Amino acid sequence: MTKLKFAVLGCGRISYKHIEALIKNSEYAELVAVCDIDEKQAVGRKEQYEASIQGSDVKVYTDYIEMLEKEQLDVVTIATESGYHAKHAIDCMNSGAHVLVEKPMALSVEDADNMIAVAKEKGKKICVSHQNRFNPPIQKLRRAIEEGRFGRIMSGTARILWTRDMNYYKQAPWRGTAALDGGTLMNQCIHNIDLLQWMLGGAEIERIHAERETFLRDIEMEDFGAILIRFKNGSIGIVEGSAVVYPKNLEETLSIFGEKGTVVIGGLAVNEIKTWQFADERDYDKEDTSTDIDSVYGEGHTPLYKDFIDAINKNREPLVNGEEGKKAMEIILRAYEVSPK
Repeated sequence: MTKLKFAVLGCGRISYKHIEALIKNSEYAELVAVCDIDEKQAVGRKEQYEASIQGSDVKVYTDYIEMLEKEQLDVVTIATESGYHAKHAIDCMNSGAHVLVEKPMALSVEDADNMIAVAKEKGKKICVSHQNRFNPPIQKLRRAIEEGRFGRIMSGTARILWTRDMNYYKQAPWRGTAALDGGTLMNQCIHNIDLLQWMLGGAEIERIHAERETFLRDIEMEDFGAILIRFKNGSIGIVEGSAVVYPKNLEETLSIFGEKGTVVIGGLAVNEIKTWQFADERDYDKEDTSTDIDSVYGEGHTPLYKDFIDAINKNREPLVNGEEGKKAMEIILRAYEVSPK
């Protein structure tokens, strides 16, 4: 496989996981540049990478246009504020790079569609960072779904019961804003909403009901949201998302209920199998795929990168391409439409 030259654009809170994934995929990926308007943050990511990859020399930029002009990049990872994802992705693809973009891929359907259109026009690939799809328990659940082991699937529930205090929002004033972030549903809950729709209906939605409220945090958008989704295949999805759980993060749980099976995956970030019951039995049922994680970000970034690198080298679509990455975002935007604040 060709060793791809990567840059990371946006060196804030989540960027260390992207650097970590590049380090672990260093046989096929090389970080050559980092960029952030805060040079100190960019230097921190440069030092993280260079401490692990002997002989590396990562360039630091504060202007991403300059970076695109000076570097010969195969892939740019975009981890900037959500409201800038579309512009940054389109600029990078127009410069000749594939893009791996943090969730949500955009804050409007129009912007997401434009990103997908530019990718097709330029012959570039988009990967959206829904890394929890690669969690071993989630992969095991997906296998059971694809094998039809649930029979008719009636419902699924996504619960995201976390906390984000005001210090979190004050650290980066764009958080919780309508223009650059969205609320708890768009920021904290989108990963589990992606898993829910992936298991139930692939975002083929008949109707949505939603409620949201800003209970405790001084932000523009919601700190709590609930969504009820009727998929066109007849299944029903339920979302409960909170950023105001006292006193700390409690759980992120995905439950799927079918006529012949029940699965509950929980833990801090859908990393532990809590219930696995089916009418039939398979050899892989006995496999313990629960994993230990050090944060709510989990360990899915490394296989996400591996899949994207392989997709580029083999000219195939990554597991979470632009069309896939758009689905959870679109559910949330529809929930926002039916629950105005």
